Amino acid sequence: MREELGELVTGIDHVGIAVADLDEAVRFHNDTFGLVLTHQEVNEEQGVREAMLAAGDDTTGSTRIQLLAPARQDSTIARFLDRNGPGLQQLALRVTDIEAACSRLRDKGLRLLFDTPRPGTANSRVNFVHPKDAGGVLVELVQPAE
Repeated sequence: MREELGELVTGIDHVGIAVADLDEAVRFHNDTFGLVLTHQEVNEEQGVREAMLAAGDDTTGSTRIQLLAPARQDSTIARFLDRNGPGLQQLALRVTDIEAACSRLRDKGLRLLFDTPRPGTANSRVNFVHPKDAGGVLVELVQPAE
């Protein structure tokens, strides 16, 4: 019997927030909410600077906040900010097998942004469900690095 998609999804990985100034946003979330910076990097392929924040002592796993700022003006995040301003940009679901998850979604008729998963934060593998196929929400699939 084929594995259902729900068996591949293990939780909410993160919620992505588009911001104009990454350093300012990290300070705000730390000073205001006590969120702790756990990872920061530049994804050259996507043209984005990103930071992952966790609540309290939970710096190793559960749901995180991802702050996304443009590293260049032609990036998707720059276009998102121009269109919508800062705010919620994506909901990311953690999956155990991104290839299988993508296949199940395509079988259900959903469009994915990439033909094959791409590198994501901290060596994860990612793909995205087109927002028009997910109730207006950009849904990211994340398979964390081993």
